[in-house]
Amino acid sequence: MSELLSVDRLVKRFPVKGGSVWAVSGASFAVGRGETLGLVGESGSGKTTVGRCVLRLIEPDAGTIVFKGDDITHIGDAALRRLRPKMQMVFQHPFRSLDPRMSVEAIIAEPLLLEGRLSRKQIRQKIVDVLLQVRLDESYLHLYPHQLSTGEQQRVGIGRAIATDPDFIVLDEPVSALDITIRGEILRLLKSLQNDFGFSYLYISHDLSSVEHLCHRVAVMYLSAIVETGSVEEIFHRPKHPYTKALLASYLPPDPFAARSSYVLHGEIPSAIDLPAGCFLSSRCPAAVPACAQTRQHLAGIGASREVACWRAVAGEI
Repeated sequence: MSELLSVDRLVKRFPVKGGSVWAVSGASFAVGRGETLGLVGESGSGKTTVGRCVLRLIEPDAGTIVFKGDDITHIGDAALRRLRPKMQMVFQHPFRSLDPRMSVEAIIAEPLLLEGRLSRKQIRQKIVDVLLQVRLDESYLHLYPHQLSTGEQQRVGIGRAIATDPDFIVLDEPVSALDITIRGEILRLLKSLQNDFGFSYLYISHDLSSVEHLCHRVAVMYLSAIVETGSVEEIFHRPKHPYTKALLASYLPPDPFAARSSYVLHGEIPSAIDLPAGCFLSSRCPAAVPACAQTRQHLAGIGASREVACWRAVAGEI
């Protein structure tokens, strides 16, 4: 699978009184063409900030973002506007992400008008086509967001994202605000659209069941850093990093008879303002030894397709 997006040592800090918060501290990952990479971790781990930095909705402080072979980390506003149609986002809260003053037709038309590639007649036909692709029809054209169900609102949000025929879409918790039955419909829609059009997704979520269903590979994030990457099969069934093991132990799989892990962490998460010098998990990790607190861990390969930021796991000691 060829690489579409590559992120290397991404850093983002936000100023706060008395210092700055590390939202992302050296994250590295890649997304292949037609692939879905799941980005998982607790709330506040930095997942959404990664997604927004990759799209240049917020500016990274350091690191490199390469899209389709071009370094887009520092491109100017004009180049960024030309790039926007190919990199889109679906947001967590569908109603908040839709302008309540705009009809469904206007919402989906907006990115097409900004792109300036199609005539108004072509835009109208494109909107109808997009509605059908997200399992809606022409009767929705003149409705407003408040007239739609939450699931329909999210379908419109997805329609807006795919209208410009993007290559890459960041899905930021796209089903977390939806009823459980509607979640399955939206996940099936996303998978179907990927099969039909070859989209690549960065799927940001704390819902591990949806990650297991939708994603090809997974990156696990803890306290601003990615600590493990691998295929869905490897991460869910053969986790290596202690944080990944603890995260999966909290996961309730769909099968009520599946074995549950009792792996737990102890203590509080360290402050993101003053990160530990060594492994960020060392003060909570049951497998930690004194050396873990001294040197920060970085991702290291442990096979053809996975990496882990834990020297004991790399050495096969845990």
